[in-house]
Amino acid sequence: MARPLKYKTAEELQKAIDAYFLSCEGELLRDDDGNPVLNKWGAPVMVGQKPPTVTGLALSIGLASRQALLNYQGRKAFNDTITRAKSRCEEYAESRLYDRDGAMGAKFSLINNFKGWKEKTDESKDKDDVIRILDDI
Repeated sequence: MARPLKYKTAEELQKAIDAYFLSCEGELLRDDDGNPVLNKWGAPVMVGQKPPTVTGLALSIGLASRQALLNYQGRKAFNDTITRAKSRCEEYAESRLYDRDGAMGAKFSLINNFKGWKEKTDESKDKDDVIRILDDI
């Protein structure tokens, strides 16, 4: 017997998703006078900030696993809602590719969690070159 859905509508699910992404932003650290605390580069210090992840999203909205989130995505009524949320996680990981400290983790996440991302090896590059040459002839 199938377990009943936790969310009945896409709107209900979207509210839970929005709460997750808001929680990822963290809170601005303030001094005793209520002024924002700045780091040595003049940027505001955030407390509790965390990267948005697909598994973190699934757990935050009350699902047991990343796979449960993907199961929701497979339902027509929730497909766009979950796809948009996963795209936000993907966008974050993609932006970390330009960050020296986060590039390796972002690369791993993109390759393993999102379609269309893969690392090309030298072997696949040579194969692509051979195909390209044959196409040119």
